[in-house]
Amino acid sequence: MPTMRRYLLLGWVIAGLAMGGVLALMGGHRTAAWVWSAAAAPVALHVGLNLLRSLTGGRLGVDVIAFAAILGAVALGEAAAAAVIALMVSGGEALEAWAEGRATRALTDLMARAPRRAARLSGDAVEEIDVSAIRPGDLLLIRPGDTLPADGLLVDAVAILNESMLTGEPLPVEIRQGGRLRSGGVNAGGAFRLRAEREAAASSYAAILRLTEEAAAARAPLTRLADQWALGFVAFTAALSSAAWALTGDPVRALAVLVVATPCPLILAAPVALVAGIGRAARRGIVVKGGGALERLARVRTVLFDKTGTLTPGQPRLAAEDADPRIGREAALRLAAALAQASTHPVSSALVAAAAARGIALPMPGAVAEVAGGGVSGVVEGHRLLLGSEGFLRRSGVEPQDGFGINAQVATAASSVAWLAIDGQASAVFVMADGPRPEAPRAIRQLRALGMRRVAMITGDRAAAAAPIGRALRLDEVRAEQEPADKIASVRAEAARAPTAMVGDGINDAPALAAADVGIAMGAHGTAAASEAGDVVLLVDRVDRVPEAIAIAMRSRRVALRAIGLGMGFSGLAMAAAAAGWLTPLAGAVVQEAIDIFAILFALTALRPGPHEAVPASLPAGSGLTERLREHGGLRQLTSTLRETAEAIGTQPDMLPALRALELKLRQDLLPHQSAEEASLFPEAAERLGGRDSMAPLIRMHAEIEGLVEQLGMLVRMAERQEKREAALPELRRTLFALEALLSLHLAMEEEMLEGFSDNSAPARPVAAAA
Repeated sequence: MPTMRRYLLLGWVIAGLAMGGVLALMGGHRTAAWVWSAAAAPVALHVGLNLLRSLTGGRLGVDVIAFAAILGAVALGEAAAAAVIALMVSGGEALEAWAEGRATRALTDLMARAPRRAARLSGDAVEEIDVSAIRPGDLLLIRPGDTLPADGLLVDAVAILNESMLTGEPLPVEIRQGGRLRSGGVNAGGAFRLRAEREAAASSYAAILRLTEEAAAARAPLTRLADQWALGFVAFTAALSSAAWALTGDPVRALAVLVVATPCPLILAAPVALVAGIGRAARRGIVVKGGGALERLARVRTVLFDKTGTLTPGQPRLAAEDADPRIGREAALRLAAALAQASTHPVSSALVAAAAARGIALPMPGAVAEVAGGGVSGVVEGHRLLLGSEGFLRRSGVEPQDGFGINAQVATAASSVAWLAIDGQASAVFVMADGPRPEAPRAIRQLRALGMRRVAMITGDRAAAAAPIGRALRLDEVRAEQEPADKIASVRAEAARAPTAMVGDGINDAPALAAADVGIAMGAHGTAAASEAGDVVLLVDRVDRVPEAIAIAMRSRRVALRAIGLGMGFSGLAMAAAAAGWLTPLAGAVVQEAIDIFAILFALTALRPGPHEAVPASLPAGSGLTERLREHGGLRQLTSTLRETAEAIGTQPDMLPALRALELKLRQDLLPHQSAEEASLFPEAAERLGGRDSMAPLIRMHAEIEGLVEQLGMLVRMAERQEKREAALPELRRTLFALEALLSLHLAMEEEMLEGFSDNSAPARPVAAAA
């Protein structure tokens, strides 16, 4: 029944009930009874039609109880009770409509924000067009406050977007020129131009709207409980009311039992709670395709992940490097990244990003030539460079040498490498790895806390590349080199043992998503095929939304069952009281109305976040979290310097200047960074993490690092004295390696512990050990 008709029906009953009350007070009891009966008649007709449709469909609905209660009240001269029963039925439906509207507000807002018009630029003219007229290549003007109508690339220098309706994240995001823009975001800055990549109907936002419509239309199994239990409940009600009549000879008692037996909590509470859960998920950037998907998600006990693009970002990062000591690692990276600027290969992009993170200025290359799948050659600052695979160097007449690259080659088993040759001589090697997302370890632990019995990875990647990810995330099993058919078989085997969810983002994941009990698609940058096959779509490119979605589903289902249980429990007590003669039909109707309101309001508590939902508590804007984590890029470079200096001890004649410079850098950069964290960042983080002393491990590591820096300083002073130099150098080497290991571990722990407070935190770290 449309929402407006529900409200009109409720208004009719309220008006009739009030008018009859006034007439009764004035002594017109007979007229009042006619008015109350007239108020109840449309509701009886509405319920009777619903009952007829149920019977036509071959099932007996619980509407029969409400229908019998209204007709019985009129027949027994309890017109006021009939009107109150009508108020209970129409009010319950109106309350359900209001509750569902509140619960689905996030979904409704998504659909209401869909843009209808767009401004297309044709030369200097601005043309207002329907979004359906947008074509790939169109140049669109996005004014302040406009919703992006199509996916595309940013033409101007910068754009500031509010994507809170899509992702649930309140902070605006800044996109630079050439960056990819998703439709559905709102322009939170100045006007900018967008070059459309596809039609509006094929845009990300249009896909989200289709998913939202599916989510709003689907009906959950829990909402069918009323139908499933109808026959038994109707039989019990008929038996109790008949017994009350037979034992007392009073048909009014039978009527009172029918009045309080109307199972509105069973009919209304479950859909309200589940729809509230869907709305709650939508506000966190999680689209659940209906209550059925939400209930299945609540039952999941096994979670399977794809690797690339799901547990890992899907882009290689510089994990380790080694270089000829005569050149040095930083100089080698500078030359390699300079040449890599001319290539679009992911490994080249990783080298350029690594150089940028270390603040290395890059010269421009010349005479660049690229061999697809092999490498790139060119000239940088007069040096002839080759950058690519081992085979590429050999085909170019350069033999990769042993010795300097041996440590890096050890890491190659789980990674890929890029060799650098300078003037015909192999001079450096760079190890690439696709490490886990920063939020992935926390997401796996949250899944364990939610009661997941198995968490595994199924990937088509090589076993050598998948195994380090599984170890780092402490997964129960890693199945590598899986074809799409193998993935489907693995998913079905897991689903036969326990309800199973599959999480993926690629085209090859779509069949596995469809085969799982619940398919969860990474929809922010994933493929349309995965989004269509998934029952749940994550609009945020974060894997920690998976445990959050499961937590929301579990809580929504728990709230639905509790609302049903409490509501029906109270109704059962009221039925017993009515059968005993303690409740009149009129009083019973009022009591049942109160039970209905309680059950629906309780069901709406599913809108609130539960204690196990993975919603990170954000730190205040002035806490400097992003800035502190951004400084880690420089500190990671410091770990490389520690390792290089340690390796050089004993191989180079005079290390004292380098040791003095390193000690000074530690005291000027590292120790002040630690002090600033303990003074401002750690206290705020500890307050939000909870516990008795949650930051104690990090603070203890700070103390150990400070002790090693002091030890380093003392050894440097000893090495300055000729008679103690030989004894001091081995200890200096051990101290530097210890500092490097402890600092690397500390940075990893700190980033993982604090990453949940910011979606703009440090980038994902490779798994491969540093060389």
